[in-house]
Amino acid sequence: MRRDLDGGPPESGVPGDLIISVALNPALDITYTVSDLVPDTSHRVTDVVSRAGGKGLNVARVLRQLGAETMVLGLAGGAAGEQIEAELATAGVPAWFTRLDAETRRTVTVLGRGTATVLNEPGPRVTGAQWESFRDVFAERVRAARVVVLSGSRPPGVPETAYRDLVTIARTAGAGTIVDTDGAALRHALAAAPTLVKPNVHEAAELLGRPVRTRDDAVQVAHRLVRLGADASVVSRGADGFVAVNGGRAYHARAPERVVGNPTGAGDALAAVLAYGLLTRAPWRDVLARGAAVSAAAVACPWAGEYDDAVASRLLPGTAVDDLEEHRTDREQEPCRTSPPR
Repeated sequence: MRRDLDGGPPESGVPGDLIISVALNPALDITYTVSDLVPDTSHRVTDVVSRAGGKGLNVARVLRQLGAETMVLGLAGGAAGEQIEAELATAGVPAWFTRLDAETRRTVTVLGRGTATVLNEPGPRVTGAQWESFRDVFAERVRAARVVVLSGSRPPGVPETAYRDLVTIARTAGAGTIVDTDGAALRHALAAAPTLVKPNVHEAAELLGRPVRTRDDAVQVAHRLVRLGADASVVSRGADGFVAVNGGRAYHARAPERVVGNPTGAGDALAAVLAYGLLTRAPWRDVLARGAAVSAAAVACPWAGEYDDAVASRLLPGTAVDDLEEHRTDREQEPCRTSPPR
């Protein structure tokens, strides 16, 4: 039976109110700002920012901004890895990294005239022994967690089944799991029945081998992700918000206005809000509304891993969460109503 994620009142202040954010492929993010990005030409960079990044780290930063207790578990190596660890320590984000021999990757984002172009390196090669060491640490640390967020790509050497294995370990420990990845890693993770999956439309289309162009397409795909194993699903659609399926019902959430800026961290901000909602057992519609507002407010920040709280507060009252009753499935009209994981 599937869980309905619309839980009861928050249970703050009890042991284990921890959200673990897994960062298998963190990066040293370098952001260049130019007046306008034009192919096949030379550009003068007006601003450069270098900071620890990657989806798992972005999620942890937003969780901290939301007020959640969080920890990063990941893989890191070389000078870039040391810089990432030092920056997280300065930011007050607890982290534990399995050390690698190879250098942690870099990503380059070029911002110009309302656009963002991202170049992602593949990441360092991980040995079998290093992966086993990380799994052992994860199995130990997850016992103290209520929710685990598994997001981002896998570096070379980490198996396709990595997220499936980590979801299984987390569920055995009683923690809820949110998976935000793509391709084979997402397909394998679904087999382990995660609490929630959160691909974007492009990732969902790649997984299922069909285009996702309209809201109705996204709703159908979200239902399919639940049938493939997830308790609930969210399919993000960029500035058009996102659709969600939970307990057999489909929803559409969207901020009242389009925010101009850097959209690269919006999906990570949404994942953080969903994780925090699962932790606090907040009403599902409230979680979706806050997710839409916060992810839009993340676009207002020049780099990923933060959101503009003033923008989120302005957007939230006008954020719509529509119940798409026509998309309710007969097979799930009476879901098993149980509480979220411990």
